[in-house]
Amino acid sequence: MQWRTYDDAGPDGPDPQEDLVSNDLTGKRVAFLVAQSGVEQPELTQPWQAIEDAGAEAVLIAPQAGKVQAFESDVNEAGSFEATLALGDADAATFDAVVLPGGTTNADALRVEEDAVAFLTEHIDAGKPVAVICHGPWTLVETGRLEGKTLTSFPSLQTDLRNAGATWVDEEAHTCPSGGWTLVSSRNPGDLDAFCEAAVAAFA
Repeated sequence: MQWRTYDDAGPDGPDPQEDLVSNDLTGKRVAFLVAQSGVEQPELTQPWQAIEDAGAEAVLIAPQAGKVQAFESDVNEAGSFEATLALGDADAATFDAVVLPGGTTNADALRVEEDAVAFLTEHIDAGKPVAVICHGPWTLVETGRLEGKTLTSFPSLQTDLRNAGATWVDEEAHTCPSGGWTLVSSRNPGDLDAFCEAAVAAFA
């Protein structure tokens, strides 16, 4: 699958390393859930490339189908991409895994989208894996499904995650299989190589 982008050039995220795609995801369908604006571009593009290179179909889902505006470091406008599916039209049962990229305003907007919370809750209750990075866990808090989970995130989310019943750890990437579903988490864009490797392994 090729990116559908509103820019002349495709996404400029770092090329994944070969060792990030040692697990075969052929036949899998992975949802990338984002808000209409604010997603941290490398946290979208690098996992997307790793997932596709492993053989999966990646699908960009937003509150509305159409333009998604990405940023870098929250304040620098970056590329724009096309969400091919609106949240209200997305069926969680048709996806094998979910990725929640970060971006402060992205996560803050997505957590109040009822369709996003409902999609994630159904996905988790079906025992399917989720990979989340940076501020992405904010949306998971709204599902009420973090009780007993261990994860990492951008450090400022520690209190929110603990209040949701989770244990917070300061690690490059953490995989938690407890509670009947697997959660992969990382702290920030500097962890992306480890995040992609762990996500592909969890989704395989």
